[in-house]
Amino acid sequence: MSAGGGRGPYAKSAEVRRRILEACAEAFGETGFYGATMKDIAKRAAISHTGLLHHFARKEDLLIAVLELRDEHGARFLESADAIDPARNPVEALSGMLAVVVDNELRPGIMELHCVLSGEATSPGHPAHPYFANRYRNVRRFYTAAYTALAERGELRAPVDPETLATMTIALINGLQEQWLFDRDSVRLESALRAFLLSAVPALTR
Repeated sequence: MSAGGGRGPYAKSAEVRRRILEACAEAFGETGFYGATMKDIAKRAAISHTGLLHHFARKEDLLIAVLELRDEHGARFLESADAIDPARNPVEALSGMLAVVVDNELRPGIMELHCVLSGEATSPGHPAHPYFANRYRNVRRFYTAAYTALAERGELRAPVDPETLATMTIALINGLQEQWLFDRDSVRLESALRAFLLSAVPALTR
């Protein structure tokens, strides 16, 4: 067998999986988890319904895969900016998270997916409820650690404690993303978020 003889089928399977996840993200972003159907996702991915079921037997499996893919992209972005450790590199961490938000603005489908699914998932019975509950806890911890480190260095200027500021930051990001989806010409997502962060962390200009 040649050195690359076994790569063909795997490469083809990976390509099909990529198309499926892109189609799924698009469908979920437009109609939500409950509104999307497996047949519609298969059609968007240009494969048969049977072919889709070969890769993902349930819509819940697709949901998990799409959310994991989204998180992997964000984690790679932060790692490349040396922004993974908010306690050690708080300024870099905040700059990295701002860059992730800006990157999402360049990929409106991802932003739509987040806004639609996170809104749906507030219901405890939604299959993504545990995921988003855990994600928000982790993101709050991330911002809290960054703000706490800055406060200890005397570089935080805020009338509230780090944990409250972390919650406010997430609320602002979510609100700005929703407003941007409604009015992409008028809402300046990056500049609004940067102004908020600079009001609390002047060192962010470095």
